[in-house]
Amino acid sequence: MNHIPVLKDEAIKLLNIKPSGVYLDFTLGRAGHSKEILKRLTTGKLIAFDLDKDAIKESKIILDKISHNYEIIHSNYCDFDKYVKDKVDGILIDLGVSSPQFDDPSRGFSYKVDAPLDMRMDLDNKVTAKELVNSLSLNELTKILRDYGEEKDAFKIANNIVKSRPIETTFELVNIIKKSKSNKELNKKGHPAKQTFQALRIAVNDELNSLAFVLPKALKALKKDGRLIIITFHSLEDRMVKQAFNKVAKVIGNRNDDYQLPSKAKIEYALLNKDVIIPNIKELENNPRSKSAKLRGIKKL
Repeated sequence: MNHIPVLKDEAIKLLNIKPSGVYLDFTLGRAGHSKEILKRLTTGKLIAFDLDKDAIKESKIILDKISHNYEIIHSNYCDFDKYVKDKVDGILIDLGVSSPQFDDPSRGFSYKVDAPLDMRMDLDNKVTAKELVNSLSLNELTKILRDYGEEKDAFKIANNIVKSRPIETTFELVNIIKKSKSNKELNKKGHPAKQTFQALRIAVNDELNSLAFVLPKALKALKKDGRLIIITFHSLEDRMVKQAFNKVAKVIGNRNDDYQLPSKAKIEYALLNKDVIIPNIKELENNPRSKSAKLRGIKKL
């Protein structure tokens, strides 16, 4: 399946792209959002980051057909300030895993395909999901499944993982998860392994710590009227973004704009959307994987 950029039109609209501006795409993927930014630039520049060398290779082909006003950096987006020293006009972060990563059996992201347990976005990373499930203690595994997957049966699943070691493949793990759940849980809508796989993927790639680390840096990197747009795919990410934005911002058009901050505090940011933006019916029909996406934006005053 080709990667379809989620909430593309909404994200690009909120970025309010200036043809001469400098824009950062922290999660290049297959250039779904990046190409839309690049199309709107004349003398401006796009700087994109990604850990996946395959994604970078494919994206260069796509972007070269539009313009050469771009640079791709093979790095974790947390380190963007090592490469970009000046303030920028906009930053986009799409926290979803790209469809090619999910659909490539060798990457081990999907619970629907039997593959080696991997889940690394950066193949240079030495830590894989296989290593985690086979080496962590019962308490450590339980905590990961509970905290990162919000899995109700975290202890049961972790306990059965420890008893079943060594575990090599995605389907071996899926079977353990299914055996750990009641019939009532198994009959619920959605795949029973979704939350466990999410938790392991987050742990392997250190996703939440990366987001928490970069949020304050990204806010400080914006010029006046610069925008930070973030697309999340589960409640843990969305909650983190919402809290970070609300901590520093007022709501545009709200007469009680500064209710979130002490009365004497200087408000430097404004929320671009008071209510979270989600995919419309048409997008959900065209791209079912967009179902859990949520978009939030903020701008520097």
